[in-house]
Order: sequence, then structure tokens, then C-alpha cells
Amino acid sequence: MFWKIFRIGIIEVIYSKFSKIAISIIVLAAISGGTFYYGYEYGYKAGSEGPKTVIVRGVADIEKGKEEAVDFSIFWEAWKVIKDKYVKSDELNNQDLVYGAISGLIDSLGDPNSVFMPPTDAKKFGEDIAGEFSGIGAEIGIKNDQLIIIAPLKNTPAERAGLRAADKILKIDDSESSGLNVDEAVKKIRGKKGTTVVLTILRNDWEKPREISIVRDIIQIPTLDWKMIDSSGAENKDGNIAYFHLYNFYENAPFLFYQSAIKTALSNPKGIILDLRNNPGGYLEASVNLAGWFLSPGQPVVTEEFRSDENQTFTARGSGLFKNMPMVILVNQGSASASEILAGALKDNRGIKIIGKKSFGKGTVQELQSMRDNSVMKITIAHWLTPKGQIIEKNGIAPDYEVELTDEDIKNGKDPQLEKAIEVLKEVIANNKN
Repeated sequence: MFWKIFRIGIIEVIYSKFSKIAISIIVLAAISGGTFYYGYEYGYKAGSEGPKTVIVRGVADIEKGKEEAVDFSIFWEAWKVIKDKYVKSDELNNQDLVYGAISGLIDSLGDPNSVFMPPTDAKKFGEDIAGEFSGIGAEIGIKNDQLIIIAPLKNTPAERAGLRAADKILKIDDSESSGLNVDEAVKKIRGKKGTTVVLTILRNDWEKPREISIVRDIIQIPTLDWKMIDSSGAENKDGNIAYFHLYNFYENAPFLFYQSAIKTALSNPKGIILDLRNNPGGYLEASVNLAGWFLSPGQPVVTEEFRSDENQTFTARGSGLFKNMPMVILVNQGSASASEILAGALKDNRGIKIIGKKSFGKGTVQELQSMRDNSVMKITIAHWLTPKGQIIEKNGIAPDYEVELTDEDIKNGKDPQLEKAIEVLKEVIANNKN
């Protein structure tokens, strides 16, 4: 299966040829087409022209002896009350009422990843894919009914303003974030380059919320940094540890990693640190591709679990160049989607040690379904499972060594998580020699 992704200013879309979608919303500046995911190929299923008969079972007037039947006449009763008694009923648009009802239907699922887009929003969604847009450069999501920062992206206004993974967004300008879905929040945060948005942020170790002003900008996002480091963590071409910092799993990630892997092999490293902190995900295909460098061909990477129990397992393929190389992985609350897939695959298959904080827990697959009036429904159709069967959604990937990275650490230029990763890796290397 081939997977593609688009960065759309504020929306990250990952999709497959079969319209299976893992999607997460992202507040970005300029990202041109060519980002979820966490894995999917964008393309609405074309709606048929003209009238279409849709059979919906279990929705009718109550029939005796049929518990599954739903009294749909209540909907029309409510419709009539609104039309007859609402003080501004003369200003109502009937189609907007229908779209509102569909949105309510989707909201009743309690799934923040399933949304309904009326034709105007769906059209804008499609237009966003083709252009450049401005924003703050942070992926946002909802966790425990709270709008939060999943990950600030490198070299973006969000990172420069000091936003961190797991920050709670209480207000967007003067509007409360409570009750907003991710799409609604994205619309409020996104804006023209040079304009300012004020986010009221609460961090776990803060006593009270703080207002953070962020100037929107066009955002260019790096994919991969790599270097050889020594046991102190300092860059050193003669060091024996290869350090890869992967910022996303977008379109060019496999090729960039290929280039870096070849150069790394020539440096003859003794071990590898794979840093997936603040990596919000991207192509599922990219995650599977990169797993092929660290696993033997045919080993399971991730399984999609559908309602129908027709599961699909993706397996490693490739050279397996580093399959026996000692390594550790860094994750934090901003590691999501494809990051969690790769970390889970290496942990389950090889027992690779993970250092940092528990990852975000974004592990569902969505499908974009185009309706006949060009509105679009995005609905969750599957879960991602690690090779040992752990559901990633809401659970995340737990570290073997939990290490904090405080504001004071960042201010003083310290990275205790990386220091711990080096310490653990040295132990793994030593044990491999024995």
C-alpha cells in the first residue's frame, strides 16, 4: 500500500489509495502539498451524480418487538418546534440546520478525530493542500477533553514563543477553548503572516495560566538532523554514537534517512540514538520504511484493526542495515502517530529501550467520505496496534526510563533526557560485548 501526506497550513493529512486516513490537525504556516497522521493518501471518494437511495436500517418509527429501531420522528418534531417557535426562524437556512444535525451526529461519537465538513469547509480543505499558509507552527489536539499542544515544530513561532508539548490551551485570543473541536480551534489560531494570536496557556508545573503572544509566519519545517557524537553528547566526527533527530515522517523522510544512514555506516558507529521527541508523525509508509533499517525483513511493524476484524499488518522491508546495532529511542508527549508506530515496533521486536516521557497516544485511522453535495465526513475506521497488540490510541508508548526535561533545563541548555539516553546506550553496547 502506498501512503502519501499533505501539510496544509493548519491540517496534517495522511492518506492511502484506498482512502484510509490517519489525520491530525496541525497549526502551521506554509506547507505545500507533497504531511498524520499520525498515514493516508488524500482523495475524496467521488460522489455519484444525481439522486441516490441510501438504506438505513434501524431508523424508523418504533416498531413493536424491534429494540434496534429508532424513533426518528423526534428529529422532525424538533425541527418543527424550531421552525415554529424560534425567535429568528425567518433567518434560518434549512440546509445549515441539516449540516448542524450531521455535525451533532458526528459529535455524539465522542471521537475528536471524526468530523463533518460542510461544502464550504470541504472546499477550503482541498484548496489548502495546494498552497502556502501561515500559522504558528504547532500541532494541536484534544486529550481528556482539553485542547493541547501536541508538539511545537522546530524553528517556528510556536517554538520560539516557548510552547511545549502537553501545554493546555485555555483561550485563543479572548475565546474560551472549552467545547471547541480541533478544526474550530485551528480556524481561530490560523491567520495571515505578521498577525498576532494570543494563547492562554497552562503548563503542569505552572501555578497559574500565562498569556503568550505569537506572531504568525510562513513555516518551513526540517525533517532530519544527524551527527556523530561522543559520550558527553558533544558533536564529534570521531565520536562513536550516531545521533538521528527525526522531526517528522513526511514525504522526503525515507530518502533523507537513506542518505544519512549511508554516511553513518561509513563512520562505523558503535550505537545509535534515535530522537523522536516532538515528532508529530506523518506518512505511515515512511514509518514502515524507516523500520526496515532497524528490523529484519518480514518483522511486523504495525497492524490496522478494523471493525470487521479484517486486520492488515505492515511488515519491515529493506536492508536491515542497523538490525543488530545497539540503540535507544527518545520520545516525549509530542511524539505521536508514525513516531509511536516506529518506537512501538522497535520496542516490541527488539526490546529497544525508550527514554523520556510517555508519547501522545495518536493511533487511529480515518477515512474521508465525500457526500453527494460535496460536503465531507471524516470518520475513524481503525486502530493501530503495535506488534505485541498494544492499542496506541490514548495509551501511547511508555518509556523504560522516565526522565523530565524542565523549563530550567532548557533555559540552562541542559538535556537530561539525552544524557540518560547516552548512559543507557553505553550500557547496551557494553553488554553486547560480553
